[in-house]
Amino acid sequence: MLHRLFADQRHGRAIVPGSRVAEKPYYKKFTPTVDWEWMLVVGILVGAFFSAQLSGEFRATWIPQLWVSSFGSGIGTRWLVALIGGVLIGLGARWAGGCTSGHGISGTLQLAVSSWLAVMGFFVGGIVTAMAIFHVF
Repeated sequence: MLHRLFADQRHGRAIVPGSRVAEKPYYKKFTPTVDWEWMLVVGILVGAFFSAQLSGEFRATWIPQLWVSSFGSGIGTRWLVALIGGVLIGLGARWAGGCTSGHGISGTLQLAVSSWLAVMGFFVGGIVTAMAIFHVF
């Protein structure tokens, strides 16, 4: 039934090419499934929504008020800061030899000194950056 919903009747092929994708070597080795990890993500989103609704704290805002009071409501500034932040996170992850989660969760649990140093750097860098952005100094 779902195949009919996603089928392109004019050309006789599926818009979502399930059978063709399944034939690819990558997907033969790693079969796409909806497992506990997908359900965890869905559960986090649904749980957060219900929690916010039940607590009365849910409000849909496009731009947080703290950002507006510090930088204004211009969308260009938000895009620029997001781009710069993404580039810096990528460079930092490469420079530190892994991402924040890898160092923070896996590395510290293995008691790797490099991960502990990296995590301390993440926290110090995050605090200093937040204070600089919101003019605390």
